[in-house]
Amino acid sequence: MTGNRVLILDDSALILDVAKAALEDAGFSVGTAIDLAQFEHERLHSRPDLVLIDVNMPEAFGDDVAAVLRAVRGLKVPILLFSNLEAPELEARAREAGIDGFISKRAGIPAFVSRVKSILDPGAQ
Repeated sequence: MTGNRVLILDDSALILDVAKAALEDAGFSVGTAIDLAQFEHERLHSRPDLVLIDVNMPEAFGDDVAAVLRAVRGLKVPILLFSNLEAPELEARAREAGIDGFISKRAGIPAFVSRVKSILDPGAQ
């Protein structure tokens, strides 16, 4: 695997632990953040190749955070929503935020890892 760095923002410690373990097993370097302050620190210091953001969090909606990252901060790496919401809603939120798409938590861990691989290393599929 490429060793690409993935940064995940989610307010669930369990989701962060499971996602991190699955991606690390697949050869990725993973940073996690449970709140916006930790996320901003990780983003600035780890230079992620992919950012995954939960939608429903206590501090802000993930699609709003993603829109700011893309439009205001000029983050060029792929940004995806990472949520349990229904696919049509996630698709609409991602489009409105001007980001690259979404990964549904409902799809399960193998599909999650596969989707990350397809984004960061499309030739390996």
